[in-house]
Amino acid sequence: MPPKILVSAGEASGDLYTAALVENLRRRRPEVEFFGCAGTRMRQAGVRAVVDAASLNVVGLAEVLAHIPRIYGEFRKLCRAAREERPAAAILTDSPDFHLRLAAKLRALGIPVVYLVAPQVWAWRKGRVRHLRRNVRRLLCIFPFEEQFFRDNGVAAEYIGHPLAGLVRTTGGKPEFLLRNRIPAGGPLATLLPGSRPGEAARHLPELGRAAGKMLSRGVQVILAAPEGFSEAAGEGFFARHGLPAGVPVVEGQTWDAIAHADVALAASGTVTIEAALLGTPMVTFYRVTRLTWLIGRPLVRVPFYSMVNLVAQRDVVPELIQNRMTGERLAAEAFRLLEDASARERMRRDLAEVAGRLRDGREPFERAAAVVEEFLAEQGAAGSPKEGAACS
Repeated sequence: MPPKILVSAGEASGDLYTAALVENLRRRRPEVEFFGCAGTRMRQAGVRAVVDAASLNVVGLAEVLAHIPRIYGEFRKLCRAAREERPAAAILTDSPDFHLRLAAKLRALGIPVVYLVAPQVWAWRKGRVRHLRRNVRRLLCIFPFEEQFFRDNGVAAEYIGHPLAGLVRTTGGKPEFLLRNRIPAGGPLATLLPGSRPGEAARHLPELGRAAGKMLSRGVQVILAAPEGFSEAAGEGFFARHGLPAGVPVVEGQTWDAIAHADVALAASGTVTIEAALLGTPMVTFYRVTRLTWLIGRPLVRVPFYSMVNLVAQRDVVPELIQNRMTGERLAAEAFRLLEDASARERMRRDLAEVAGRLRDGREPFERAAAVVEEFLAEQGAAGSPKEGAACS
């Protein structure tokens, strides 16, 4: 019987990274079967979906409460699949609230766990280090400062390089992009990036809409970029319902082009800011959660910056408009500053190039990650039989 690997990712970036890792592993070990919690890209890479990754795509301490019964049901489904299918190893990507609990259950089943994209315990919830040390055989870090932190805390960690450094690219020039999406040429272009999840986009769109209105009134062309299938998942009329002006086209499944061809991006703090840095596009970052999540979570955060771009640079590179500071007026003002001040724009481009250089260090992340997983397959003798009767609740 061919060996199997359980893979699981719960959001768009994790789906992208895990799919790339699966493709690398297939080249090394074409006989391996993959199954688990999969999104669109993982299914395209040949992963058999036991759970749809979209069902886990919830963010925020308060926001997740309403979804707990459904998420718990998916958790149990994955556990049952692991017990029944006896994978030789498991690869869990990001989504620590779900995956750290799953890692503990997999360890109890005798399944070694590789964790891709280290939880940001250096920022908050440092108690998770104990769970990583106990339940994860190898932690694969994507930011250069993480490896030493985790090793100092007894976790077998390795920096593999940032996956996006070798993935982010455009598919053509700006004229082609504009023509393909029926966007008028001429004048500066601003791209709105409200977030990959409908919930976070809904919190950001009212103020983004106000900023877009101000930019449109001063001759700036504005577009909104969203992941493939976002509109279908969010429901008909989602953007208009949450305040996006009628004159703003929505472009799905072309995020990298939409960023690369923009003169400025308004980006929700997260993976997309790294994408913008790698593409060299000046940006304004923002984020907003519910009031309850903010009140609970704010005292727990122990970092000088919210944006990963600024954390990698270890200084202010991009503006951060967080929670109550995220208003349409401030978003538009920061965007206009970058559009109208050539020296500020060029200074940010230089700083972003420095950040990109730190993330591009000659490593091939998925090749390194695939080598780690191969080690586990060798250790397990490509059998990896889980312990009988281990609990999955």
